[in-house]
Amino acid sequence: MVEYAKNAHKRGIKLIIAAAGGAAHLPGMVAAITPLPVIGCPVALRVLDGVDSLYSIVQMPRGVPVATVAINNSTNAALLAVRILGSSIPKYLDKMVKYQTNMNEEVLVKVDKLEKVGWENYQK
Repeated sequence: MVEYAKNAHKRGIKLIIAAAGGAAHLPGMVAAITPLPVIGCPVALRVLDGVDSLYSIVQMPRGVPVATVAINNSTNAALLAVRILGSSIPKYLDKMVKYQTNMNEEVLVKVDKLEKVGWENYQK
């Protein structure tokens, strides 16, 4: 882990997503070693439903930032990574804009259905 994090930028890696459960040391340890952005994804285990993991990742000391997403939400970790990379890679930014447009259109379809059938019948 130390060698991977320390040398990731030399291999062309632009950011690291690190998932961890329980005491969730991995994202913080990686962030302490690498100069790259680190996104932590807390994983729910049997105890505390992932809240322990969340706290372990977000409570890093000053100088060791770890961007953190919701418990068990690796999708948002990936989307955040695309946004970060998209700030300097135009094709990623374009794909994010298309993704957001599609999401908006899906929501509007659902709103229309909800208005037509009512909330009681929406899921039927």
